[in-house]
Amino acid sequence: MTKVETLENNLEERVKPLKSFLSRRSFLGKSLAVGAGTMGAGLLAKTLTAQVSDANSRGGLTRGDADILRFLAAAELIEADLWLQYNELGGIQDPEVPGGTGSPAYTAALQVLDGDMNQYIHDNTDDENTHAAFLNAYLESKGAEPVNLDQFRTLMGSTATGVNPDLIGRRLTNLTQLTVDTSWWTRYRSDNKNPDFGDTFPQAIAGLAAGQFPAIPRTDADLTPPDHLQAIANTAGFHFGFIEQGGTSLYPSLAQRVTHDEALRIVLSIGPTEAMHFQTWHDKAGNAPPLTDPTNGLVFPDLNSPPFGGEQFQTNLIMPEPTIFLSRTFPIVSIIRPTETDGAAMAAVNALTADGLFIGQTPEFFALLTELAEAADHARHGR
Repeated sequence: MTKVETLENNLEERVKPLKSFLSRRSFLGKSLAVGAGTMGAGLLAKTLTAQVSDANSRGGLTRGDADILRFLAAAELIEADLWLQYNELGGIQDPEVPGGTGSPAYTAALQVLDGDMNQYIHDNTDDENTHAAFLNAYLESKGAEPVNLDQFRTLMGSTATGVNPDLIGRRLTNLTQLTVDTSWWTRYRSDNKNPDFGDTFPQAIAGLAAGQFPAIPRTDADLTPPDHLQAIANTAGFHFGFIEQGGTSLYPSLAQRVTHDEALRIVLSIGPTEAMHFQTWHDKAGNAPPLTDPTNGLVFPDLNSPPFGGEQFQTNLIMPEPTIFLSRTFPIVSIIRPTETDGAAMAAVNALTADGLFIGQTPEFFALLTELAEAADHARHGR
């Protein structure tokens, strides 16, 4: 094998453009087509060496690896922001997760779902903070660009007693107008459907998917009447599950596109913690008490009673029901779902946007998030 061929093969494995097909495909498809005789073998080798050196400058990360880690860093920054808001009002505030002083009434409403909710919220917040910090630090250690979303911390958030007053008007996410997709509940109970096959699933709490509702007290006025505050806590309980099932799917979906061994290890190590979060919140959401919010008519039904009930809604079925995977000809198997890799990052952005988390954000924020997602979705394993 000639030196040029060796460099070309190395390039095929390690260099991937950021957003378009222009760099590698255009270069190899057009420049190489004219032949080394036209371009000059020495010039070709020098050009290829420079592009391989570009990958080496990222500590061996391909461009696609860096793009995937950047998108995950952005997702973790978004998660850290929303979880901090939950922790300020309903979690445990300590040196590990500082900020806020808590809302006793909201905390008590959350503890109707489980007596340890404040500890779980604290720990989930701490985890997401560390995920974001680690991913950015790792990117920097490889000479790759980290993600900074500070310029978009402009949303008001809650002004209820207990929030960190220094962060009022400095939030990335909006927890006051959520449209929560609760089809994850029935998806994980189906034994014959999988979203990777294009299947759809009914909502567990239909009302949450049909309006806009707060998951934290917006002001102290939301602390009464009691059923209104409990509905806010119930909304949070189902929103916790929605957020963490998204992360549970996102990591294995993108892992299929990672090339660098260490980057793959990172994705495969963080991803399962998202699944651990999800199962916790899946369990707690099932404890949300049936009620109707007297201020807006939002209904939380008894999921164990008619017309609900059965395996599709049963509240103690929190482990993934075996279902179809890869082909309907295979036996059913218990799996994370979805794990389709095509368009996985953009699907995550679309889901979070539909959730209402970004109501009030700027066009520049959506443009950046879309750019990060498209770059991650363009990554390919081994190239």
